[in-house]
Amino acid sequence: MAKSSKRVRIFSALEVANLCGVVNQTAINWIRNGYLKAFTTPGGQYRVYAEDLFAFLENRGMRVPAELADTENPDVDWACLLIVDDDRALNDLAKRYFEKSDLSFTIYQAYDGFEAGAVVAEKRPGFIVLDIDLPGIDGNKICRKIKTDPHFGKPFIVAITGLEEVSAKERILASGADAFMPKPLDFQALVAQVADFAGKVRNVDGK
Repeated sequence: MAKSSKRVRIFSALEVANLCGVVNQTAINWIRNGYLKAFTTPGGQYRVYAEDLFAFLENRGMRVPAELADTENPDVDWACLLIVDDDRALNDLAKRYFEKSDLSFTIYQAYDGFEAGAVVAEKRPGFIVLDIDLPGIDGNKICRKIKTDPHFGKPFIVAITGLEEVSAKERILASGADAFMPKPLDFQALVAQVADFAGKVRNVDGK
C-alpha cells in the first residue's frame, strides 16, 4: 500500500516553535526530552513529521494550528470494516450479518491483537468492531492507541465484550470507543449501530 503524500510534510524545530507560539528552545526541549517525536538530519538539525506534531498537540490538549488540520484524518477508508474477535465462530457470524446488510463494506477479520494492528496500519478501516477481551491483550490500550494515533485516522470503534464487570463499559468508553455492546451480541443492533456511524460520515462528506 502506498504511503500518504501527507507524510512528507516536515517541520524544523523553529517552524514547530512558530506554529505553537513558543520560543525555539522550548520546541527543542520537547524533542530532547522525548515528548515530541523527531529525527535528526545528517547536519544535526531536528525535523518533525506533521503527523507526529499533530499527535503531540492533541495528546496534550493544545491548540492544533490550521496548517495541521488536514493530518487529522489521513487515508481513512470509510468503505472498510474490521472485525476483531478471537472467537472465530462469532467473528464469522458478525461478518455474515454485515455482508447481508446494505452497507457494502469491504470486510476484514482479525483474531488477535497482532493481526488487528497489521490490518489497521495497512488498510486504515473507517469502522472497527473490537473485542476488548482478547487473550494477552488489553483492549482498552488498543482502543486508546487507535484513537490517539493520527496515522490511523480516528475510525469509529464499537467495543464488544463478554466481561461482566460493571466498569468494563465505562473504561472502554473512556479509552475512546464510540459505542459499547455486551455479549451475547445482538447482531442486528450491531449492524444498525455501525450503519448509524456510516450515515454520519456520509452526511459530513456529502456522499
